[in-house]
Parts: sequence; C-alpha cells; structure tokens
Amino acid sequence: MSDVIGTAPTRSPSNTAVRHSVTVAGWTLASRATGLARIAVIGAVLGPTYFANTFVTTNFVPNVTYSAIAGPALAMVVVPATVGALVREGTGRATAMLGRVSGFLLTLAGSLTVLAMTAAPALAWMLTCGIADAAARAQARDHATVLVLLVAPQITMYAVAALGAAAQQARGRFALAAAAPAVENIGLVATVLVAGLTYGTGREVTDVPLGLLVVLGAGSSLAVACHAGLQAFGAIRAGLPIRPTLRWRSDADATEIARRLGRCFVIPACTELAFFAVLAVAATVPGGVVVLQVAYAVYSVPTALGARAISTVALPRMSAAVERDDRGQFAAACRQALSYATITSLPALCLLTFFARPIAQIMTNGELRSTAFVEQLTSCVMVIAVAQAVAGMHETGRQALFARVDLHGPRLASMRSLAVTVAVGLGAVLLEDGTARLAVCAAAILAGDLVAASTVLARLRAVVRPERFVEGRRLAVAGMAVAAMVPATATGCWLLSTGAGGPGAVLALLAGFALLALATYVVVLRAGMRPSTGRAS
Repeated sequence: MSDVIGTAPTRSPSNTAVRHSVTVAGWTLASRATGLARIAVIGAVLGPTYFANTFVTTNFVPNVTYSAIAGPALAMVVVPATVGALVREGTGRATAMLGRVSGFLLTLAGSLTVLAMTAAPALAWMLTCGIADAAARAQARDHATVLVLLVAPQITMYAVAALGAAAQQARGRFALAAAAPAVENIGLVATVLVAGLTYGTGREVTDVPLGLLVVLGAGSSLAVACHAGLQAFGAIRAGLPIRPTLRWRSDADATEIARRLGRCFVIPACTELAFFAVLAVAATVPGGVVVLQVAYAVYSVPTALGARAISTVALPRMSAAVERDDRGQFAAACRQALSYATITSLPALCLLTFFARPIAQIMTNGELRSTAFVEQLTSCVMVIAVAQAVAGMHETGRQALFARVDLHGPRLASMRSLAVTVAVGLGAVLLEDGTARLAVCAAAILAGDLVAASTVLARLRAVVRPERFVEGRRLAVAGMAVAAMVPATATGCWLLSTGAGGPGAVLALLAGFALLALATYVVVLRAGMRPSTGRAS
C-alpha cells in the first residue's frame, strides 16, 4: 500500500510526517515570502489609493470564484478518493477517475469564467460602491470592469492548478505543489514593477490610463497561467496526469466526488464570502484593502508553514487509516497533527504580538510610507497574531473530518464562521476612525476562526473518543518554550521602540531577536520532549 500511495503511511509514520511536513513548510515559506513581497510591492507602487483597492479586489475575484466552487475542499475530497482508488485498484484506475473529475470541474470553472466576464459591470459596481466621491466611484467602476474581463480566465487556471496539486498530494509528492504558487507571486511582482516604471506610481482612479489596466490585468493572468502549468506538470511527474473527459457521469467514483463537492460548496463559499465582506468594509478606507491584505498575508504565513503543511501531509495517512477502518491509527494521526499544528503556531503568536510595529514599518515602502499606514497595519497584525493560531486548529480539524468523509461538520463550521465574521465586520462601519475600522475587520476574521475551530474540534473529539484527543505533555512543553521566548522578544521590542537606525537596522534587529527567540523555543522544546522520544505517537 505504501508504495502505491507513495507516502509510506505504515512505515515510521512519525518520522515520515515530520520529513514531509518540513519539505512542504520549506517550499511554502518561499511561496508565502513571495506572497508578502507581492502585497508589499503592490502597496509600494500603487499606494494607499482607491485604485490600489480596485486592483487588489478585482484580482481577488477569480480566486474567490474558484474557491467558492471548490477551493481547499477540492484537495480534501479528491485526495482521499484518489488514495482509495490507488489502494484498491492501482494507478490506472486513479488516473481515469481523476480525468473524469477534471472534466467536471473544468467545465464548471469554464462556465463561471464566462459568467464572470458577462457580469463584469455588476461585479465592478459591487467592488467600488464604498467610494464616497461620485466621480471617483464612476472612474473606479470603469477600471474594475476592464480588470475583471482581463482576470476572469484565472478561474479556470486555478482549477487546473488545484487538480494538479491534489494529484501530487495523493501520491505523496509535496515539494512542487507547495513551491509553484511562488512563480505566480513573482510574476505578479514583475507585472506591478513594470507597470510602475512605465506609468508611474501612486495614481488615483481619476488618473489611470487604459494601458496601465491592460498591463496589470493581462500580466496577473499570465502569472496564474505559469502556476497552473507547473502544477499540471507536477501531476504528470507524479504519474497521475490530468486528462479531462466529459464522461464523468459514467464513473461511479467520479460521480460521488462531484456529489461531495456539491455538498461541500458551502464550505469554501462561506469562507470566501466572509473575507470578501471584510474586504468590502476595508475598501471604505483609502488603501484599506492593501492594509488588510498585507495583514492577511502575514496571517497566512505561519498557518501555511505549520498547520496547512502538517495537515496536507497527514491527510493521505488519515485517509488510508479510514480506508483500513483503523480507528487507533486515525486517532494517532489526528493527535500528532493537532500537536504539531499547535507547536508551530505558538512561536508565531509570540513573535507577531511583540513585533507587530516593526513588521508594519518594514512593510511600508514607496507610496505606503506613512505613519497612518504603520498604525493601521500594526493594529491588524496584533489581532492576526491570535487568529493564525486559531486558524491552524480549524485547518487541521477540518482536514481530519474530510479524511472520514464527514462533510456536515466543516459545512456547519463555515456557516457559523460566515455569520460571525459578517456581523463583526459590519460593526466596523459604525467607526469613524480608519485604524479602528481596520482593526475590527481583522477581529472579524479572528471571531470567524474561533467559531469554526471550536465547531470542527468538538466534532472530531466525538469521533476519536475513547482514544486520546490531545498530547497534553507536548502542549505543556510548548507552553513553557513560548514563555522562554518572552525575554528575547520583549528586549527586541524595547530596542526597536527607541527608533534608532533606518529600515536596514530595524530589519537586522528584528531578524536577530526573532532568530534568538526561535532558537530558545526550539532548545526548550527539544529538552522537554527528549525523555519521551521513544513513546511519541
């Protein structure tokens, strides 16, 4: 079985999970670092303007649309089914099933691409209705219409990319799938830099030429096409090429996957609608979308490096345990994933809380260099510090439920999260101060994550019982290791608050004390774990 799946789930599972998690985390770090650079460059070139809001939100439309029909749920549904086909019938059967699923999903994505292009004026109106000035709002609406037409094909491209990544994950191939998004980020960074050099920086909606719109829209779509091409190539290398066919209705497994994706529709749809609603509120503040996107990029880095990398690696193992009806192995995989997700999120919580301001200062370049932007981003990062830890628990618990083909729990969590996020986000509109309004937008994300995490973990606990659900000793040691970080982080925070030195000095101090704090965390963690090395699950 291990050779078929390609992950060796029954051979040294703990060491294998750690090794693969480190691989995913390493490549994901590159992707997330370029993602941070992407947002920082967009802000530095376009500035805290309504045009920056317009570009960021329109460029977000394809991702929202694709995520609303499948998104993260695609891997959580397709990977367990593909692993099952590999275990039962081998590569040929898994490839045929994946081809039929691809045909279904790409047909749906292509239809939504056409629909998005047709509805471009309506989407543009929704994205710009928060601009108070009527003339600027009309200009922004025209710009948004053009941009939506140019970026809409990305919906289909994202579907190809996700299918390729799922095929690689099912075969235990994680590196290229995690690294490919970096190519998209680099492509978009290059696009924005070319646009800035050609047309200038800091343009408002009343002073944007058509050429600038074409460069930004077409360049961003080309970057996504490169990402999709790499993921498709990775699927071929993994031995599960994407060969779309429209005969999916004749395949019982493909039909069941399509049915599960239909039942899962609410999960990504609620997540994307919640974030879209928060972005709409942030768009009422000049440059507010850029601020929130930078904060969200910071939030996604520890989540992706920790919980997502760990649960991505654990999903095939959990799926194989479910296929064998091995409750003990499933519980062990869940316990390990939850412990590792917590252990990786706690140092990020400490670092982001103490270093929120210097992080904001480093991210303010070019047109974004202003005291107001620093204050806004600092407040958002401090809230996001807590949110990323909670999001890690939600991500890990959700993947475990998907491995059991439990769709009700994740659906319920997403619906509750949407309701809470929108309610808190709309409350931000009542605030006049831009910094406070954006901080509440970040708090809306945290509130949604709290509700979602508590929902999936409660359901998973009921499934795992009477097996142990948490590894109390590991978590206690992690808590002590975080406490040991505080002196280094507090000292670094104090030195950075003195304001001595330029951006280079701030970056050097931040990196130095962050590394010192992380080293302390690792030393204490390893020392505390050592006595139980031979008994770890």
